[in-house]
Amino acid sequence: MNARTKRAAWVALVAAPTLAIAGCSGSDDGGESAGGATELTLATSYNEDQPQHTCGAEVIKEQVESADVGLTVEIYPSSQLGGDADRISAVASGDIDIDIQGASALGAVYEPISVLDAAYAFDDADHLQRFMESEEGQQVATDFADASGVNVLGAWSAGARQFTANGPIEDPSDLDGMRLRFPGSPQFLLNAQALGAQATEVAYEELYLALQQGTVDGQENPITNIASLNLQEVQSHVSLTSHQLNTNLVIVSDVWNDLDGDQQEALQAAVDQAVGEVTQCVADEEEATIQEWKDSGDWTVVEDVDVEAFQDEAISWFEENLDGDSLAVFEAIRGTAE
Repeated sequence: MNARTKRAAWVALVAAPTLAIAGCSGSDDGGESAGGATELTLATSYNEDQPQHTCGAEVIKEQVESADVGLTVEIYPSSQLGGDADRISAVASGDIDIDIQGASALGAVYEPISVLDAAYAFDDADHLQRFMESEEGQQVATDFADASGVNVLGAWSAGARQFTANGPIEDPSDLDGMRLRFPGSPQFLLNAQALGAQATEVAYEELYLALQQGTVDGQENPITNIASLNLQEVQSHVSLTSHQLNTNLVIVSDVWNDLDGDQQEALQAAVDQAVGEVTQCVADEEEATIQEWKDSGDWTVVEDVDVEAFQDEAISWFEENLDGDSLAVFEAIRGTAE
């Protein structure tokens, strides 16, 4: 089955949920806003107080509209236009124009792109940017576009993921026998195996209660999510393993091909601006939050983590267990490490 056929089969499979949100989103030619400008819909799962919204989506909107090229952007945060899977299908069909998605979610369309969310694939946010700007990174974006008809305009780190539990997690042996909540996507479950963790699937919305009731012993999330869920009320230790970057990609539907050269240039420049701002905003917020935790004593912040031991274990596991294009992407990512 070639890429065009695979894309057609995939769009047909997800067409039904797409129809449910078509009435409140864009069309193949974009919507008309006041003054005759073309209105683009931008959807995310993030809340309005998170840096992915304030330094990402809002920056894209502000930069596009200030370019005065006949485009406006309407933002729909907090999964207003559906969950990740529904929004991916809506972008592919043209019912949503722009979306901010995690790499692991996009793996449902083109599996190798989910490797961007592999444990210890990237050393830090700068490494992510080096890879995305490399020939290999551009090829991943091209292959994703061929499979889905959806273009990637940029990628940023939404923060490194850390473990929380009722005790320190300082090296891989500390995970033995622990029931740890991981998201249910295939890449996250592979990460659990690579780290030697016993994964338990719990919905994000049910995580606080699961920790409170002891259904799971711990979990992993970026600092911003840990803070927003108030997990210090049900956990005592946050261990700074930084075992995975939460990689977000800004994707755009086929409306891209309907934009003229000036409009494409303005939208790309806006995304480039947002990539830099989100990266800095996330870093600043994480630093401030960790310092606040230390000062308040709400958490025992465990910084004495054997990151090298975790990294060696994860990288070895992926090198032995990935294959085909997914292995090629992982090796290309590690090849751009400094």
